[in-house]
Amino acid sequence: MSIRVSPLTEADIPGAVAAIQQAFADDPYNNWVFDKSTFNLQRNAASLGIRCRWGMRNGIFHVAKEEGNDEVLGVACWLKPQRAGHLPSWHDWIEGWRLWFNQVGMNLYYGRGGLNVKRYYIWKEAQAKAQSSVWTDPRGYYFLNIMVVLPKAQNKGIGRLMMQAVTDQADIEGMRCYLESSRDVPNMQIYGRFGFKFAKELACDDDGTAIKLYAMVREPSAKPQAN
Repeated sequence: MSIRVSPLTEADIPGAVAAIQQAFADDPYNNWVFDKSTFNLQRNAASLGIRCRWGMRNGIFHVAKEEGNDEVLGVACWLKPQRAGHLPSWHDWIEGWRLWFNQVGMNLYYGRGGLNVKRYYIWKEAQAKAQSSVWTDPRGYYFLNIMVVLPKAQNKGIGRLMMQAVTDQADIEGMRCYLESSRDVPNMQIYGRFGFKFAKELACDDDGTAIKLYAMVREPSAKPQAN
């Protein structure tokens, strides 16, 4: 199997959304932040589509496909480094409002789709505290926001190809990378193979109903961590 990693295109979005939904169907964070009894798969797909289009314009969004085949086998989304004290440009400002209006329109059409808004903001607060503690490099971090590979395509090196598409560039630039995992096992061991180290635990607690997320950081040219 010859795999090609390339930037996400509009034609790839349905396959990318389907891959993300499949990968996160039983994710601990998703199970905590969504009420499964009212979860709306269509609304979730619309939300992910909005995020994909924003990521195409503002982030680093890759898909993995077999040569000669358009099926999306893997998806990776990175946010670009932002320098400490970065002031938003006009582009940033317009893109922020564009994202907000798209999300408002989606919510007016579909409703919240089972999203527990209180828990969402509990997570955002925990994330902000973790990042303010962990992010010590004023040049910023490459932030791995999404990394999924379809089950049928796993153990074929697809995740490594998508990871290295950005970590190799980060190494050239001498930049750190960052991610947040919703599982300690086996995710932290997997990410450790690419040089990520555990940095901080994010505790998200809604009156006793809680989850933990795990922040990890990769130094430039980091070696794989021992299992």
